[in-house]
Amino acid sequence: MDVILTHEQADMDALASLLGAWLLHPDALPVLPRNINRNGRRFLDKFSDSLPFITFKELPKEPVDTIILVDTQSLITIKGMNEETRIVVYDHHPLREDLDPSWEVHHVRAGSNTSQMVMRIREAGIQLTEIQATALALGLYEDTGAFTYGSTSPVDLEAAGFCLAQGADLDVVGRFLYPPLSPGQRKLYDRLLKNVQTYLIEDQTILAAKADALDVKDEISSVAHKMRDVLNPDALLLLVATQQGIRLVARSTSDQVDVSGIAEMMGGGGHRRAASALVRPEESLDKNGTLRFLDEQFSEMVDKMGAYVSPALTVETIMSKDPLILSPDTPVHEAHRLMQRYGYEGYPVVQEGEVVGLLNRREVDRAISHGLELTVESLMAAGEVTIRQNASLDELQSLMGSSGWGQVPVVSPETGEIVGIVTRTDLLKTLMPTQDLPAQADVAEKLAKAVPPIRLALLRTLASEAAKINLPIFVVGGFVRDLLLDRPSLDFDIVVEGDAIFFANRLSDRFGGRVQTHRRFGTAKWQIENIRKKLAAELPTGSDADPDRLPKSLDLITARTEFYEQPAALPTVESSSIKMDLHRRDFTINTLALRLDGEYYGKIHDYWGGLNDLRKGHIRVLHALSFVDDATRLLRAVRFEQRFDFEIEPRTLALLEESLPLLNKLTGARIRHEINLILAEPKAPQMMARLAELGILSAIHPALPWDETLGHHLYLVDRIKPDPVWEIPDQYGKLSIRQVLGYLVWLGKLPDMTLRSIASRLRFKRELKELLLATSKLNRILPGLVDAPPSQVVQKLEKLPRTALFAVYLINPDEDLRDPLCRFVKEWAQVEPITTGDDLRELGLRPSPAYGEILSALRAAWLDGEIKSAEEEDALLKKLLSKVT
Repeated sequence: MDVILTHEQADMDALASLLGAWLLHPDALPVLPRNINRNGRRFLDKFSDSLPFITFKELPKEPVDTIILVDTQSLITIKGMNEETRIVVYDHHPLREDLDPSWEVHHVRAGSNTSQMVMRIREAGIQLTEIQATALALGLYEDTGAFTYGSTSPVDLEAAGFCLAQGADLDVVGRFLYPPLSPGQRKLYDRLLKNVQTYLIEDQTILAAKADALDVKDEISSVAHKMRDVLNPDALLLLVATQQGIRLVARSTSDQVDVSGIAEMMGGGGHRRAASALVRPEESLDKNGTLRFLDEQFSEMVDKMGAYVSPALTVETIMSKDPLILSPDTPVHEAHRLMQRYGYEGYPVVQEGEVVGLLNRREVDRAISHGLELTVESLMAAGEVTIRQNASLDELQSLMGSSGWGQVPVVSPETGEIVGIVTRTDLLKTLMPTQDLPAQADVAEKLAKAVPPIRLALLRTLASEAAKINLPIFVVGGFVRDLLLDRPSLDFDIVVEGDAIFFANRLSDRFGGRVQTHRRFGTAKWQIENIRKKLAAELPTGSDADPDRLPKSLDLITARTEFYEQPAALPTVESSSIKMDLHRRDFTINTLALRLDGEYYGKIHDYWGGLNDLRKGHIRVLHALSFVDDATRLLRAVRFEQRFDFEIEPRTLALLEESLPLLNKLTGARIRHEINLILAEPKAPQMMARLAELGILSAIHPALPWDETLGHHLYLVDRIKPDPVWEIPDQYGKLSIRQVLGYLVWLGKLPDMTLRSIASRLRFKRELKELLLATSKLNRILPGLVDAPPSQVVQKLEKLPRTALFAVYLINPDEDLRDPLCRFVKEWAQVEPITTGDDLRELGLRPSPAYGEILSALRAAWLDGEIKSAEEEDALLKKLLSKVT
């Protein structure tokens, strides 16, 4: 028989890998370990009837042909094994050096071992049940920290996408991923919280805590997750005394803190962002001895953990890349020429790949002034001074002090090659304190200039009312961003760090108006349209304030945090601080808050680096799962990037590219809404081009087109305004004519079947779909109308929407193609025969289809120049009537 095994204290990754191996090897027996963590046990209690697992007691007493190890490389001895037993390993942990070379090993570098099982399942074409897909997804989410750990790889996300496509229930995943703490875990949580200590190392906040858990039987990782979420440190180190020994649970949210190194130091291991260790005393200890051992281990861990924290700033971050390099035999006049051209103060001198000195401008200037014909070797400061690009700034400062060199060559630690140069000025700029936040007075002045007086008075009044009850209130997001970019808007929401509904009701009691609430989200809408005149009279403005410039309503929002239980789902909401409220937003530049109440009026709050990115022109997500939480952010990233002439920074760009498959999970309506917003932007052509460049358009629908010609067509939508004679409406439902024309010139040349497919994916409204089909049809028939008689042109065009006609006019720059469109709109559409239906009735012709045929023939004759007067029309009419009668 074949047997599938995993490690003890199995987590969901182990159990999911066990299931995955069985799906790949259905004749093998998947055996549950004796010890399973609380999360896995809860899942098995709920779904064991739908899973194939057996226990060791149920294992038949037969010879074992093959043992398949999953999520582990440690083999235990079971009955039935022999020297011929084949060992197969599926694992993602670092390979052990002592691994038996005869074993068949399948290793993957991924955050979860389940990933490789899922990818093999997909390759084999195996279809999953909903429970199987959910169990595999739970293994992926748990071992990657919901894809937030640094070890998470693209294959983890790809595997998750397959599980979702196979029907994984993310509501179930969410319930088991973050279970509530048990009473024992809550007790331990309180103990750790009381003992937590804060260490600041290389600008990283590391929280470390120790506690007695000898009376706690539940696993510790859930406690660590809870503390990390509540305290939000860069790293969390929990050391607890258990019946098995001293257990370390370590979590990191920063690339600078390598908790796997700390765990390895204590005999354990794991990933850079999630690791653990179990330290056993050499001899049996009583409770007091165990707690003393805990204190010793904690002190040792704290003393040594600094070695596993990288500096926040390294030499690489401040150096100038690719410096010019001189050889020792370079003539001084050549060095002088280079210094004049490039302006650098110092040049590394290199011989056979090694730094042998540094030439600075002062020595060159002296040699030139004295007319000396020397080489660089005679002038340089000799020495082999270099610094690694990953060195800290403290190391750099020390090296500059000891060597006296104001410019230091920077070398790669791997190759030793010179990759940059760093100067004393670079270092001083970094070390000098800077005032990052705009002064309150400056911000208040910007507000006064940007906001109409009566709206500013409303803000001031809200601030005053909030200050009376010590309630912090803020304007946040896009309003603050645009204010600081000197392109202010008038729309703002108020975020309340407290109870927004309470505050809205207080305003209503004080000034009037009506309050609508949404208690689930803690939001309130203060309706003031009917009290604007009364409210304006009470605001501190001049007598000439226009009440109509007040908003019809004002949204007040409780500061909240959000949890996405599955990609593209609506969030679960909890009230929170302004800091966490800002953290739920899409990009750092939208996380700025402007406080209004009392003495804080005009104070900018920047918790997430928004100001820095605003100054640098960077679009940056706040966390690695931002696009997973809401894939519409892929389109928004491009919209903001192009609107502000910013740049999507490299890490965000990489996350964006990895998240493209998530667009398949979005509804067409949500994607269409984002495209609507893009088509309303002045830089819509640039935005669409960027969407195409990044593969977003093709990820939405493979037939969505883009090229330079389409960009020019979209550009013309803004540049060529339709003459009133085209009779084009200003609006189609909620879409402006600009947005509608944007769709038509973008998609109007596609074939019918392709258009219908795209319309279905994006859930186009019927009116827009019909306009697109009409545009497509006209594009096909237009070449045949160039030499056609006017009557034929009219017959083809008069039943088509004028908006489609104008779109085709924009699409086709050829004047020969445009001519029939223009002449139809400006001339031919107005041509009608003198004769009417009433005239035909008076002539004794009974109502019949002949009416339309006669009138159409008369109109065609006028259009084609066959008749040119009333007399000629009468003569033709008589001929037509004679044929009818």
